[in-house]
Amino acid sequence: MIAGRRILLTGGAGFIGTALARRLLDANDVVVFDNGHRDSLGSSGLVGHPRLSRIKGDVLDLAAMREAVKGCQVVIHLAAIAGVDTVLKMPVTTMQVSLIGTANALEAAREAGSVERFVDFSTSEVFGSYAYKVREGDVTTLGAVGEARWTYAVSKLATEHLAHNYHVQYGLPALSIRPFNIFGPGQVGEGAIHRFIVRALGGEPLDIHNDGGQIRAWCYIDDIVEAVLLTLEKPEAVGQAFNVGNPRAVCTIYDLAQRIVRLSGSRSEIRFVSWPNADVELRVPDIEKARKLLGYEPTVDLEEGLLRTIAWYRERHA
Repeated sequence: MIAGRRILLTGGAGFIGTALARRLLDANDVVVFDNGHRDSLGSSGLVGHPRLSRIKGDVLDLAAMREAVKGCQVVIHLAAIAGVDTVLKMPVTTMQVSLIGTANALEAAREAGSVERFVDFSTSEVFGSYAYKVREGDVTTLGAVGEARWTYAVSKLATEHLAHNYHVQYGLPALSIRPFNIFGPGQVGEGAIHRFIVRALGGEPLDIHNDGGQIRAWCYIDDIVEAVLLTLEKPEAVGQAFNVGNPRAVCTIYDLAQRIVRLSGSRSEIRFVSWPNADVELRVPDIEKARKLLGYEPTVDLEEGLLRTIAWYRERHA
């Protein structure tokens, strides 16, 4: 377990950032740099922790990034515009935050001279609509220009190249992570599991795009946190990209909705609604590289993860 470091989390008030802060704070100083757009941290119980600092700022502000990175040995760059609905509304901002924001974070880390590890958060969206057992070295497939779904994906793929090339050209110890459908307690935003659970507990209908046959592999939050911590400890991680997910926790969106209704004891109706935009029909990762280089292995299966998440939301809902 990494200890005695000053760690910067850009976008650190979000779902994954908050979970990382919870694990890191016992043995490290954590700086959360976030614009406050989505705030999981505020209700986490971590605010006021003596080793936690919060800076309200925007990754598009290079001067603010330089100030935030000062004295840090680790930068975990999570800041991004996320969620299909938000990307559809803000495609330019989505690309600016990914492209310019990541360039600012990398440059600030390079200039600081103290950064021992830079973790860039990419996305499994870089694999396109159909991705079964995809490996990191497989060809990434993106949709046509003008289809808003791929705005986020193409900008994130560019940040992977940028992070890798900062390692190649400047020796910055950078790496990238491609998360596959992360869920769990504390999730905010537009994720399917978050949305389905909230509506199921409220007795509201669960709306599914088209026929619900889209297939996903779901990864519980504790498992991705463990993967990130391994990348901070293992020297083999530097200069690499890693798929992080759980290829055993696979189901269709329709099956997911049915499970959530059953496990929550809900009587919510499941409705099928037309979705005219591009969608991901199949996404299951190959995680052999993370197993081999990091010793990563997901441990929380889908049913157990859903039960834990439902319990968290039920307590919050009550």
